[in-house]
Parts: sequence; structure tokens; C-alpha cells
Amino acid sequence: MRAVVQRVSRAQVRVEGQVIGSIDRGLLVLVGFSTGDTAELGRSLAEKIIGLRIFDNDLGRMDRSILDTGGGILVVSQFTLYGDCRKGRRPSYSRAAQPENARPLYEAFLSSMCDLLRGHDVKVSEGRFQAMMEVESVNDGPVTLLLDSEKAF
Repeated sequence: MRAVVQRVSRAQVRVEGQVIGSIDRGLLVLVGFSTGDTAELGRSLAEKIIGLRIFDNDLGRMDRSILDTGGGILVVSQFTLYGDCRKGRRPSYSRAAQPENARPLYEAFLSSMCDLLRGHDVKVSEGRFQAMMEVESVNDGPVTLLLDSEKAF
């Protein structure tokens, strides 16, 4: 399981010209699933993302999490995070989970995120699985992190 996490001042996702998810200040999370991923890995990744201390404290140091700052999290499924470009010019997606396997993982990831944030002032918004989406964001910092359940980076 892989995620690109961006600290944003705002982000939104559109499908067929309609905004289906948006947040103001918070995190844009692009998440991809591979063969062999599990719902447990998804919960662990959700916990990691929620706990990331990438928001500034009063001294301007990145020392606060989304739980400390509030805001929102916009989650967008993106199978291309498993694009392998090591050979040739056309990416291979052989490690990406097939849609019938990735959809329940995406839904479990979202459910874990919502469960972990219950009672906190954090809005969770989402894209639409397997839809052609337009994702718009204003990266704050910029701060962009790569997470991988296999700890490849």
C-alpha cells in the first residue's frame, strides 16, 4: 500500500465537472493498493497518516498532527502509484491490485480513517473509486511525503 500525503491549504476533486469532495486546510492523501495488501495494513497506514507531525507549532516547527490542528483529509484512490517505470517508457501496473480487490481495501481504508477520527474536529472527504477525476490542490509549504507499507522508501 502506498500513499502520497500532501499538506494543503485547500483541495478538491471533481468528477464530470461536479465537485464531489473538498477540504480547506489539511491533508490530500493519494492512496494506491497492491496485490497482497490487507485491511489491517490500511488501518496501520491510516494511523500513520493521522499521526504525522507535519503542521507548524507556534515556533514554526513541524510538530503538530491533523488531530492537533483540525481541518480535513481528502482521500483519492490512485492505482498509478504502483506504476513501475524501470523498464522502457510505458509504466507497468502489474503490482497494482485489480479493481475488484482494490475497492474493498479503499473502502476499509476510508472506514479506518473515519473511525480513528471520530470525536475529533477533522472532516474526511473522498474521491470516487475507479472514476476519471480532476484533483486540484494548493500544496502548503510545500510538504509532500511518500509512505509505503513495505517501507520501500
